[in-house]
Amino acid sequence: MGAADFAWADGLRRAHFPPERNVLAAHITLFHHLPPSVLGEVGDRLKALCRGPAPAARLSEVMMLGRGVAYRIDSPELSAMRDELAEAFTGLLTPQDQARPRLHVTVQNKVAPAQAKALAEQLRADFVPRPFAIAGLAAWHYRGGPWELAMKASFRG
Repeated sequence: MGAADFAWADGLRRAHFPPERNVLAAHITLFHHLPPSVLGEVGDRLKALCRGPAPAARLSEVMMLGRGVAYRIDSPELSAMRDELAEAFTGLLTPQDQARPRLHVTVQNKVAPAQAKALAEQLRADFVPRPFAIAGLAAWHYRGGPWELAMKASFRG
């Protein structure tokens, strides 16, 4: 995310995500799991995608996650990048990652449905769709709680 959008989204996440479960900063998930054996190729592909311009994106709505709340991200360009990566890693994707994702930034998760609904109503009260900056792409290692950055690339075009 761009610096201002990241500060905003991460601030909301820190304010509303259960602290004991908030083990990473605000982000937009393209894939949940890629095999560590393809990290080199993932890095090469992310760097190649980032040689071009940043994808246009918009916050389009507050969405329920069942036991949480997020802001939907509409970005045909980011979705196309994700599709390109999915095609490259066909056969290696988990069933969850084979499905087309609903791009979003999670504000809250792992709470009672009533608590999530209350936050969604609060966030919807003053929500206005707006542009959202995508600054780069990254890959992370899951370490059983904290996450460790594996690689990142910033858009240059």
